Amino acid sequence: MMAPKRPEGAGAFLKPVESPAPKPPDPSALYAALDLGTNSCRMLIAQPKGNQFHVVDSFSKSVQLGSGLESTGRLSRGSMRRTIQALRICQQKLKRHKVQRMRLVATEACRRAKNSAEFIRQVRREAGIQLEIIETEEEARLAVISCAPLVSTKTEQLLVVDIGGGSTELVWIDLSKVPKLDRPRAIMRLHSGFQKTDSPFPAAKVVDWISVPLGVATLRDQFRDVEDDSARFALMSWFFEENLAEFAPYKDLPPSEGFQIVGTSGTVTTVAASHLGLRRYDRTKVDGLRMTSAQIDKVIRGYLDLGPKGRRMDPRIGQDRQALIMSGSAILQALLRVWPTDRLSVADRGLREGLLYAQMSRDGVLEDGPF
Repeated sequence: MMAPKRPEGAGAFLKPVESPAPKPPDPSALYAALDLGTNSCRMLIAQPKGNQFHVVDSFSKSVQLGSGLESTGRLSRGSMRRTIQALRICQQKLKRHKVQRMRLVATEACRRAKNSAEFIRQVRREAGIQLEIIETEEEARLAVISCAPLVSTKTEQLLVVDIGGGSTELVWIDLSKVPKLDRPRAIMRLHSGFQKTDSPFPAAKVVDWISVPLGVATLRDQFRDVEDDSARFALMSWFFEENLAEFAPYKDLPPSEGFQIVGTSGTVTTVAASHLGLRRYDRTKVDGLRMTSAQIDKVIRGYLDLGPKGRRMDPRIGQDRQALIMSGSAILQALLRVWPTDRLSVADRGLREGLLYAQMSRDGVLEDGPF
């Protein structure tokens, strides 16, 4: 089991070197962001629009790239084949829309696999896509900036949690020195790094961050041999909490009134859809929804009551997600045991949105207004 990654001292980061954009891009120019994770391959193609963006095309498929990685340390032939098929579709979309500006990234499965360099070469050869494996700090940073529009102006302490397939990133941010109306914008300004900025504005301070190498797929694989559904759930939750021991920015100081957790992942959005009783998933109802610990707890208890068979039949969970919803719920429950809150904001957004915001902010094509 790999140890969680974190810096020597929080906030001690090197500033990434970025070359200046040669000339301002055409405002009608399209941007793309592709996120190849342990479980899924997702892409967005979007156009800047005010201080946000308008999605022109998207793609999402469960490719299970990390299937078997836990036991072999390698990406399997089958999972690489599935992934390359999905990436070919992405390449067709990029060509069709004539996208020039893009970032196509891979995360935990490719960081960990012994044969990832070989896989990246194969992807380039067979799908015509050049993937870039990003480090855990950048993954955490992109998840944080994607959630900027959901940050409340009342928030003084913010915890952003991104539950992935292979890892979970947690970032704790202090906004107490930032004027209330500037808080969402201060989160967006983290796109250039977690370090102390030279910004003339009061900055959001990253108190601590951690990348735990346990996501919905890797945590499930650790406890696959436990037969009993509820026993497996309890073990997964306590095991995840043990891995959080390294991350305790405010161990002795319970968060103040102005504490907000933003959760970004398929787990959190699925729990929200179940809570709302949606028959069909609807992003507009889920993204930005606030939930209390008690409401989340009630949904998770309902999942346990359903059992594996019932969860498979539940339209909100679906075939694809049912195998992973309990490991995700175990992570969510562990987090809420450590930091109970009545203000968990659900984010149907993540790495792809973060990649788009970062590219657009760097090129100066987003209007600088409130979200």
